[in-house]
Amino acid sequence: MSASAPLHLIRHPLVQHKLTLMRQKDRSTNSFRRLMHEIAMLLAYELTRDIPTVDTEIETPLERMHSPVIDGKKIVFVPILRAGLGLLDGMLDVVPGARVGHVGLYRDPTTLDAIEYYCKLPDDSGDRDVIVLDPMLATGHSAIAAVDRITEAGARSIRFACLLAAPEGLARFHEHHPSVAVHTVAIDRELDENGYILPGLGDAGDRLYGTK
Repeated sequence: MSASAPLHLIRHPLVQHKLTLMRQKDRSTNSFRRLMHEIAMLLAYELTRDIPTVDTEIETPLERMHSPVIDGKKIVFVPILRAGLGLLDGMLDVVPGARVGHVGLYRDPTTLDAIEYYCKLPDDSGDRDVIVLDPMLATGHSAIAAVDRITEAGARSIRFACLLAAPEGLARFHEHHPSVAVHTVAIDRELDENGYILPGLGDAGDRLYGTK
């Protein structure tokens, strides 16, 4: 990965603490889901740190004033199905006015390539800032495919948010999308032979929905 590739490692103690709890193999589905929701809310604050604001006139109980607001409708959260949905509700709790798109991808078990089966994005993407959500940036194939589609739609800006990233996936992703910032809570050691992150936290989708 290029030294200039935009990478943001989120080291807030609360986020790191909750990720450690999520990694534990005996964590229940309910607990895992709740922790991801809580982390998503904390990540939303980091991801929206530099959102522009405009002044609007309001009336307090004592007088009228001008005060800053953001235009949440300019933000689009795009979870990669299905695990990305685990981050969505927490993000919307913080930015309830955001639009939501969806990109459905599954991993070919042999090639590990991302196969698209669904894509629905808001209209007028050229005037919107997109944040792609997926708990894992492993091989990078799904992230690349999702950003490819969002780029084709003409998004004003794109960022990618995840809990864990593998060095191999980060390198591959920034080879294809060198200007797209990645926000992650941790960069783990490596991928195993099946394309899973080590030490990781297992299959995020299965742990979210109790399907394995």
